[in-house]
Amino acid sequence: MVDDIRLGEATVTYDPDDINLDSIGKLLEEDGFELLMDKDKQLIEQIKSAIIDLVHHSTFNAMVRNSDFLVEKFNLSYQYISSIFSKEEGVTLEKYIIHQKIEKAKELIQYGELTLSEIAFMMGYSSVQYLSTQFKNVTGVSVSEYKKDPAKYRQPLTDIKDQ
Repeated sequence: MVDDIRLGEATVTYDPDDINLDSIGKLLEEDGFELLMDKDKQLIEQIKSAIIDLVHHSTFNAMVRNSDFLVEKFNLSYQYISSIFSKEEGVTLEKYIIHQKIEKAKELIQYGELTLSEIAFMMGYSSVQYLSTQFKNVTGVSVSEYKKDPAKYRQPLTDIKDQ
């Protein structure tokens, strides 16, 4: 029985005499997930989950460097985390984080509760201009163009890579 599923992690209760890993894999696939036995792929999914949690689901602390956060969380060197991520995902870890931050900025812009200056500060950008430039580079549209039809430019968090 699958008790809990989130990106990069599943909690499963089973009797090993009745169920094997193939059966668990099929259960996960029914919920749209994949059982990862490869340690590198498991680490990649955990890294993605940690970044999504950091950027989207917690109070993002722009003063904490992403590299320091990941090193502390996984107790691995940033060079190792970064190289394994790039090798497996075909995009640098830095670009992945930038894309996640821009997706969060899109969400905050769409809500309309914060100014662009507040969003830039909150997401760790040194200026509105820097956020705006990176926003345009990632999305292909300016912030003002995005504001006209936000839903057109949003993406599921798990689909974010270097487009």
